[in-house]
Amino acid sequence: MASRREEIEAGRLRVLLLDECHLLWGDTIGYVWGRTDQEITIPIINERDKQTYYGAVDDLDKKLFLKTYDTANSKNTIDYLSYLLKESPNQKLLILWDGASYHRSKEIQNFLASINQGLPQEQWKIHVHRFAPNCPSQNPIEDIWLQAKTWVRRFCALIPTFSHLKWMFEWFIKNTTFDFISLQMYGAFSKIKY
Repeated sequence: MASRREEIEAGRLRVLLLDECHLLWGDTIGYVWGRTDQEITIPIINERDKQTYYGAVDDLDKKLFLKTYDTANSKNTIDYLSYLLKESPNQKLLILWDGASYHRSKEIQNFLASINQGLPQEQWKIHVHRFAPNCPSQNPIEDIWLQAKTWVRRFCALIPTFSHLKWMFEWFIKNTTFDFISLQMYGAFSKIKY
């Protein structure tokens, strides 16, 4: 990203760290105690009570773009990328994400090819780069999901329905300023030109 610093500081390139989160009714259970040498399984009684969130955090201003979907797949990923383009007028996007199969699908490749069609690589509307395989610590949005889930777990006894759980999860994300070390790992770029 250092090589693209001028574009980022000028606001022509928005760097977004993207991930999906699956909120389940069983997420309110939180933590359990058990032997460290044995796996503990927590049954989820109603798997239909789930909500998928797509989220992308802006590396520069830390703004979080949150959108709900019924599941994570290529179709919804394309819809979310289109949403991010609309939210970023006059900006190119650099998307950093994991290697989920729907991030690498033929549909996504075709979408990116159509968005960037005929443009030289330095003018592409969307560039994507993958994090290292099996390394969620590289994506700071994982910490945001964890903080939100941890927050709703504190109120598990007071949450009567899954609708309430979703509302609390979304409220926390929309009303919290996230500021932790992992959000600084890709470099801080000053908005002020010297």
